[in-house]
Amino acid sequence: MKKITGFICIMVLAVMALAATAHAGERAGAFSISPFVGGYIFDDSKLPQRTYRENRITGGLRLGYDWTDNFATELVGSYLRVEDQATDRENGMYSYHLDLIWNFMPRSAFVPYLALGGGGYTIRYHGANLHDGTANGGAGFKLFFNDDIAFRADARRIIDFQSSDIEENIARNWEYSIGLTFVMGGRTMKAAPAKAAAAEPGGTVAQTPPPAQPEAQPQPQPVAAEPTPGHYKYCITLQGEFDIDKAIVRQELRDQIAQVGNFMKKYPTTTAVIEGHTDNVGSYNHNMDLSQRRAQAVVDVLAEQYGIERTRLAAKGYGFTRPIADNATNEGKQKNRRIEAIIDCAFDVQQVTPPERLCMSLVVDFDSGKAEVKPQYRDEIAKVADYMKRYTTTTAVIEGHTDNTGDAAHNMKLSQQRAQNVVDYLVKNFGIERSRLSAKGFGSTRPIAYNKTAEGRQQNRRINAIIDCVVNK
Repeated sequence: MKKITGFICIMVLAVMALAATAHAGERAGAFSISPFVGGYIFDDSKLPQRTYRENRITGGLRLGYDWTDNFATELVGSYLRVEDQATDRENGMYSYHLDLIWNFMPRSAFVPYLALGGGGYTIRYHGANLHDGTANGGAGFKLFFNDDIAFRADARRIIDFQSSDIEENIARNWEYSIGLTFVMGGRTMKAAPAKAAAAEPGGTVAQTPPPAQPEAQPQPQPVAAEPTPGHYKYCITLQGEFDIDKAIVRQELRDQIAQVGNFMKKYPTTTAVIEGHTDNVGSYNHNMDLSQRRAQAVVDVLAEQYGIERTRLAAKGYGFTRPIADNATNEGKQKNRRIEAIIDCAFDVQQVTPPERLCMSLVVDFDSGKAEVKPQYRDEIAKVADYMKRYTTTTAVIEGHTDNTGDAAHNMKLSQQRAQNVVDYLVKNFGIERSRLSAKGFGSTRPIAYNKTAEGRQQNRRINAIIDCVVNK
């Protein structure tokens, strides 16, 4: 018994050290398989169990399903050999029960839980078999290595309703076990991360570092928060801190949310996408889920405290796929842990006090494979020039985007040249200082529509102007 207890303690300490940096947990809709091994202690005060050897090795399998992040059910089957101390004869004992599991802290790497269930067991004697009903209750914990694999430890009190001895009807046994849990399916949140660089305020560009954990990434899908022609995007960064691994909105962030709520109340035709972003600490799936929950929490504040209709709001989590700073430093991580409010305005923004950033989508068509700006698009480009002339402290990043026709390297070069030609056009034709402008090509990495149709490809061939507004308001 001491050897088994010591072994379990060593295993728990080792796994806690390995899982210290993990970010994972339970997820609704997931199935789990949990093989385990452990010990079974019979109640030596009851017949016939007082004739059994007290400690026996047991092993089995748990099959589970997470109905929610907190609540799960498990079907459990196990086997052990019961040894009669008087005769040294061994008989097989099969245990089976259905359990209800309540997970605490389901989204963390360490997930403690309570369990309650009922079932029975069968001991196969050489003559007739013995069948008893059981109830069980206990607790345990899981330590996740990653999103899908966890170490598990469990202890149960087994109430045995013995059918063979009415006078001593109830025996109280113990079962303890360790094992692994393999989680499959459920809420994976596997959106496509953008590999291209993200534009920083002030016209500079921060390169996206590679993910901390390499994962197979699907092809780029259409992204949210792009302006449609004739619309403008106000971009307001909410830099308030969240508690670690939490999505509760603090008071200092609520003060910043007021900017968004008051603006949308003043202009009731506006809509907004609330984007959540994280640093790169933790796994891809965990950060995607965390950023989505934080964005949704801000949406809830706007709806409940400012009366903004939920039909005008959407939440989108991007995890660590769109950094604006280097995650190698604490300062960079802090900048990347942010909420972006992308407000869509279907009106002329010239007379409206500038936000932090303004995004315009310009209707500028290019000949196939060409980067020359045609004269007929002067009025379209003038929208950017007029705004920057009115607010002389603003700077802008001109972004070029293509469809997916051709190879990636060619599209990246072509989008860069088209963006640069728009910059040159603003300088030569409107007198905007070149120091206030920069060009960035994204190729086909940031589609806003599917490239399967001619209409979708046309939408993806576009120029965006991201204007950084440093204005005394």
